[in-house]
Amino acid sequence: MPLVLLLCLPFLGSLITALLPTRARTVHAGVAGAVATVVAGWLISLFPRIRDGEVIRETVQWVPSLGLDLVLRIDGFAWMFAVVVTVIGALVCLYSRYYMSPDDPAARFYALFLAFMGAMLGVVLSGNLLQLVVFWEFTSLVSFLLIGYWHHRTDAQRGARMALIVTGIGGLCLFVGVLLLGQIVGSFDFDVVLASGAQVKAHPWYPLTLCLIVLGALTKSAQFPFHFWLPRAMAAPTPVSAYLHSATMVKAGVFLLARFWPVLSGTEWWFWLVGGAGITTLVLGAYVAMFENDLKRVLAYSTISHLGLITLLFGLNSPLAAVAGVFHIMNHATFKASLFMAAGIVDHETGTRDIRRLKGLIHAMPGTGALAMVASAAMAGVPLLNGFLSKEMFLAETVFLSSHPIVEWALPALATLASAFAVVYSLRFGYGIFFGVPSTDLPRTPEEAPRWMRTPIQLLVLVCLAVGVAPALTVGPVLAAAAQPVVGGVLPVYSLAVWHGVTWPLLMSVTALVGGILGYRWLRVRQGRGRYQTTPLLSRWNGRHAFESMLLAATRAARRAIEVLGTRRLQPQLFIVIATAIALAWIAARGFPLAWGDRPRLPATQAFMLLWAVGIVCAVGAAVFAKYHRLVAVSLMGGAGLVTCLTFAWFSAPDLALTQVVVEVVTTTLFLLGLRWLPMRQHDLTLHLTWRDWSRRTRDLVLAITAGSGLAVLSFAFLTRPAPNSISPFFLSNALPGGGGSNVVNVMLVDFRAFDTLGEITVLGAVALSVYALLRRFRPPPESIAQPRQQQALADGQATDLVKPERAGSIAAGYMLVPAVISRLLMPVALVVAAHLFLRGHNEPGGGFTAGLVVAIALLMQYLTSGTRWVEAHANVRPARWIAFGLLIGAIAGLGALAFGYPFLTSHTAHLSLPLLGDLHVPSATFFDMAVLAVVVGSTLLILTALAHQSLRTQQASTSPVMR
Repeated sequence: MPLVLLLCLPFLGSLITALLPTRARTVHAGVAGAVATVVAGWLISLFPRIRDGEVIRETVQWVPSLGLDLVLRIDGFAWMFAVVVTVIGALVCLYSRYYMSPDDPAARFYALFLAFMGAMLGVVLSGNLLQLVVFWEFTSLVSFLLIGYWHHRTDAQRGARMALIVTGIGGLCLFVGVLLLGQIVGSFDFDVVLASGAQVKAHPWYPLTLCLIVLGALTKSAQFPFHFWLPRAMAAPTPVSAYLHSATMVKAGVFLLARFWPVLSGTEWWFWLVGGAGITTLVLGAYVAMFENDLKRVLAYSTISHLGLITLLFGLNSPLAAVAGVFHIMNHATFKASLFMAAGIVDHETGTRDIRRLKGLIHAMPGTGALAMVASAAMAGVPLLNGFLSKEMFLAETVFLSSHPIVEWALPALATLASAFAVVYSLRFGYGIFFGVPSTDLPRTPEEAPRWMRTPIQLLVLVCLAVGVAPALTVGPVLAAAAQPVVGGVLPVYSLAVWHGVTWPLLMSVTALVGGILGYRWLRVRQGRGRYQTTPLLSRWNGRHAFESMLLAATRAARRAIEVLGTRRLQPQLFIVIATAIALAWIAARGFPLAWGDRPRLPATQAFMLLWAVGIVCAVGAAVFAKYHRLVAVSLMGGAGLVTCLTFAWFSAPDLALTQVVVEVVTTTLFLLGLRWLPMRQHDLTLHLTWRDWSRRTRDLVLAITAGSGLAVLSFAFLTRPAPNSISPFFLSNALPGGGGSNVVNVMLVDFRAFDTLGEITVLGAVALSVYALLRRFRPPPESIAQPRQQQALADGQATDLVKPERAGSIAAGYMLVPAVISRLLMPVALVVAAHLFLRGHNEPGGGFTAGLVVAIALLMQYLTSGTRWVEAHANVRPARWIAFGLLIGAIAGLGALAFGYPFLTSHTAHLSLPLLGDLHVPSATFFDMAVLAVVVGSTLLILTALAHQSLRTQQASTSPVMR
């Protein structure tokens, strides 16, 4: 199975689950679990190759001219992380089947869950820095949707928003850091970067690059001072929390530190940045976890603390510490996933997560209690469990560290103190809620969870026991394979034996265990007396409050800036934009002399001069009549546009002329709809203008003349100069042999520059959907759509037949611009013209964009005369589906080339010989051009119909008795 298919399987499963019936929980869980199991099984089968040190690499050409390729790379560390992601993902899928309520939309949950798995696999398997950043940001987006899964809850909305903002800012820092790193190395390929550690650390940009990359890692892994977002993410369903804390999202930060350890570590900058954040987070997270009363918040702060431990290990600049960090990543994943699932069972069966209300649950839930206690002991670092081994390696690294004398004694002391805190919060979870007198005031009577709901916990706890008892046999080969790439290829000497004799790390572990037990008893007595219900010393220092205060301050500053600098009037805004553009153009042109070229001029003809005289008159007339008669102004603007179309045709650019004609029709309709948003003109118009009006108009006239003259001068200068480095000869000579078409413009759009076109139609579709989303709340109900003249006639008690019921809601608002019968007869003619333009576009003027606008104009004619409801009832036009279909076809057209081993969006031409029709050539770019057509049709209709509905409501309000 190729690596690309391995990466695509979770996303394919996400699409399948999204299309399944919403309430089919078992089917959704089965599909998601099967996908995770297949991917995990295939990854496990690669271990013999990974164990021998092989790096499995697969490259798919994407944009080879820019060095952007899809590179998938599996070494030992990536393999270990991918196995953790998929195995725990499969277990969480099984657990979710019994945890999620039948009322929860299962399709959305499992679709997002599999997309989350795919995004994390993309981060782990990326062999290109830019590709890693893309998947990195995708994990933030999908986690935002999963944390806010119960979107009706305020805490879920706030937690999701906070997580997205914090990790999104970190992602931007990471992106800039990766760009700098790629510039230093000269490549974005991971193999090249990992081999360039000395070059990177010797570069002057190293401190800045390091800070940016570390910021990305710290925000993702909720390290101090960005730790506050993770406890707020507990509003997500418990399966999401279990997956997010153990294998995905927050683990991406420590994955990044380990991935870049051979490149960035070994300096004082790395030690103080990474190590300082790690030790602070380790102690702070453990301290706060002791005083939390919500089960999931206890586990959240414990995750923060353990991630701080891993971060500290990577920050110590020691290969042995890096091996311990890799080991603890695996151990933490097993016991933390099992603990979150146990917490979900307790919440599911009792109806509460408040530790103060939960006592004696071992009597009602003996199986869950036993599993939770073993997992808690592993988290506390009890011997013969996996957490003890990696914790002892951590304590050993703090003892034998060579650094500043203060660091040498303070670091072991803080490590021991944090370990004692870990024992306290582990006892609160594992012992406090399961032993004692059973609670009687719970929302639900507790009982044991279903057997299959406990199965994932049993498997994970079994791993904790097996690794703790026989580490060298169970996890030894995996740890060696995973740690070798992290430390640069040569493993340090280490031992996974359970007993190393009486050593300083063992004494520190015993001290932490004894101190934690005593601390737990002391804290329990104090809390029983009503004390320490909040975190001592830190109750006033709240990261969430600081974050919200910063957001509030930023919002207020933005509003103040808008009040000072902004205006709701369009004219000042346009003046500022155009004046700024002129100023920037003048600054950029300084130092470049403006001179005419020596290319021969063509003599001006009387016909061309007359044509431009008409255009000038139309433009000036539109400016003059804009205040007095808006419809005349729009008509004159259309005349100026028509002159532009004829100019394109005059200079042998029929493709541009054809496109400009249809664009003029659409934009004129847009302007007509925009006029109805404007306030009504006063009837006592006068030609007497004040001095202020004259000064403003003079200023605007000077600006318009400056901008227009500047563009005219630049255009004339470029047209008269020779172009020795012009790209035109390349496209003219390669359009037919390389793109299979003689229409150079169309070949450029759908072949040479197809990637740009795909981005443009994506933006166009997003804009259309945004316009619709902003205006849909203002859409009037069908029964309220009535025209002003009809309303006035009804108010006067007169009979009216101005608007027939089936035509109510038309864009024309009842005034028949074109008879409905004629427009319906023109519809098939317009479609034939559009098909003609589309099919000939690769060799003659036309193409998907022009054909799409022709189809949109034909449908707009139906809306104008018959109304939206009639068209939707008879033509079944769904603009949003057109957009979705177009983007899907565009993506499939690009991925089809990848399936045959060619770069993304590579086009080919098939030559066919058919009876009667003769020889035909069918370029694959036709399908991409079809995508352009569909997106243009859908976007145009969606924007204009949304504006039309709003303009109707605006006019109704302006003509109501209250407004009049």
